[in-house]
Amino acid sequence: MDPLYAKSVKPRPREEYLNSRLFRPLAHLLVVPLARTRITPPQVVMFHTALGLLAAVLVARGGGWVPALLLQVKTVLDNADGQLARATDQTSELGRYLDTEMDLLVNAALFAAIGSVSGQWLLAALAFCVMTLVLTVDFVWESEYRAARGEIFRDPPVLEGGSVRLLVLLRAFYTFFYVPQERWVRRWGERRFRAVVGPSPTGAQLKAARLAYTTGNTVAVLVNFGLTTQLAAAGACLALGQPVAYLWLVLLQGLTVLYLQSYRERAARHALRTLIA
Repeated sequence: MDPLYAKSVKPRPREEYLNSRLFRPLAHLLVVPLARTRITPPQVVMFHTALGLLAAVLVARGGGWVPALLLQVKTVLDNADGQLARATDQTSELGRYLDTEMDLLVNAALFAAIGSVSGQWLLAALAFCVMTLVLTVDFVWESEYRAARGEIFRDPPVLEGGSVRLLVLLRAFYTFFYVPQERWVRRWGERRFRAVVGPSPTGAQLKAARLAYTTGNTVAVLVNFGLTTQLAAAGACLALGQPVAYLWLVLLQGLTVLYLQSYRERAARHALRTLIA
């Protein structure tokens, strides 16, 4: 494996197949020349954000192949900014917040555009909320998976850079918008876990149940609901002239998360029964 590519890849316990097989290698083709320039990861973020917003405008005007293709180019560049940051030791707190929040902006614009072109405003708003929550659950469950196994979830940024005021603003928005979601998902999941293990589990029971509850099977499913796959599915629906179909696909993902939660609980119960037996 190319050492630069190996350095640029963000390790995850399970793969988002479309990302790892297609979009990440395509992004690396851009990272190699970009690493020799003065172009920074935040600049790449702003460029792919502009492409995503342009795609949303075109969707609102009728959709078709052009916005579908722009979303895939946006995905390649979205991978490239993170890979460039890791490859050139430019990871920063500002970059992480900027990337996350610009993705949210594009997602909101895309769902608004689908609502506009289809007239299904309520369905589009609901689907946007569901997708945002699904991505948050993916984030939380991966962090819990790693914590249960004593692994580091996210390495600290290598350096900090950029405007301090912008960093404060981005951090404040993240705290306002994302932190309550993450806290709610964690608390709800922990309540469900405690209901499974009971009021006074032994240390061995608690550990076995925790490992089973944070099973990699659910992480493997959720990682493939990541943003790369989301925009690929949205692009396919747009290209086929069926933007509303994507909204229903997102709602189906929400139901899948509920099933995965029940799977986690069954896995924890099975671990407890096995330990007792």
